[in-house]
Amino acid sequence: MLDPGHGGRDPGALGSFSQEKNINLAIALKTGEYLVKNLKNIKVVYTRNDDSTVDLLDRPQIANRNKADLFISIHANWARNKNVSGTESFIMGLAKDEDNLAVAMKENEVILLEDDYSERYQGFDPKSPESYIIFTLMQNVFQKQSTDLAMKVQNQFRERANRNDRGVKQAGFWVLFNTTMPAVLIETGFITNAAEEKYLNSTEGQEHLASAIFRACRDYINSIDNMSNFVITEKEANGLQPPVSADAQKEANGLQPPVSADAETTGDDGIVFMVQVASASVRSEISPGNFRGLTDIVEIHSQERYKYVTGRFGEYADAVKYRRQIEQIFPDAFVIAIKDNKILPLQQALELKRKK
Repeated sequence: MLDPGHGGRDPGALGSFSQEKNINLAIALKTGEYLVKNLKNIKVVYTRNDDSTVDLLDRPQIANRNKADLFISIHANWARNKNVSGTESFIMGLAKDEDNLAVAMKENEVILLEDDYSERYQGFDPKSPESYIIFTLMQNVFQKQSTDLAMKVQNQFRERANRNDRGVKQAGFWVLFNTTMPAVLIETGFITNAAEEKYLNSTEGQEHLASAIFRACRDYINSIDNMSNFVITEKEANGLQPPVSADAQKEANGLQPPVSADAETTGDDGIVFMVQVASASVRSEISPGNFRGLTDIVEIHSQERYKYVTGRFGEYADAVKYRRQIEQIFPDAFVIAIKDNKILPLQQALELKRKK
């Protein structure tokens, strides 16, 4: 999911001759073109693909409805000091310093343009530092994956686009608050810096930045595909799987999911929590040798990708507990929710559980 920040009645930050919303859209569309052209089995969805207004509350909901695997919000930065330059990527979290908080407050101010924003955003005031305490209560199960993606973005900005790298940071962005997948907000440069504003509006600059974001996504997807360290060779494709090594079996020993009453029934709500350990664009034979000795692996085909999960729990807390065990051999494992044989956004599943 690509999210060009601002748009329509909301111009975003203003430079000396340009508006942020147009820069964001141009880079997002170019990024999408790179992704579709160069990666197989990739579907790109935009929160907007023209100069339309999309409320901040709706952006993560669009990603959740589309069951996106990644959420990338693209922005241009602003500062009073016109000499400040560089790129930075944010993940969801509590701002560690005043500069990070200022960036989040600037981006969140767009909700003031919406009708009944106080009610829609549960009393959240984007101009009040006290309101940001809400983000300390958030349990972000995708923090590690989001950080990994953000670091790859910054690495590509530095190496591919030759930009000043301001690093990966945390702050309370509402657009990241309700996403149910790894999510990052990218600041591609400062529109208030004369040289960077010119670069951000140039075809060359937009191409370089879009290419960098694409390459970061590609590297992240490849790392997920390789998560279980299986490599499908011609022999394996013919069903000749390698034997389980002693080390792999030792790693998996004691990590098989426990059998509980929830494993046999999903309850009245029909929701099952499982732990995803791998995802790939090509199908892998399910065998212990391909999954570090784990035997309780189930394949789910979703969004033209093959996802491999283990465990079956009626309660989220039990799945989280098992995920912590699985992380010993699958560091990027995370919990997903299943209902009616379809992947359900995790937040939606938890809300249904609470209403039960």
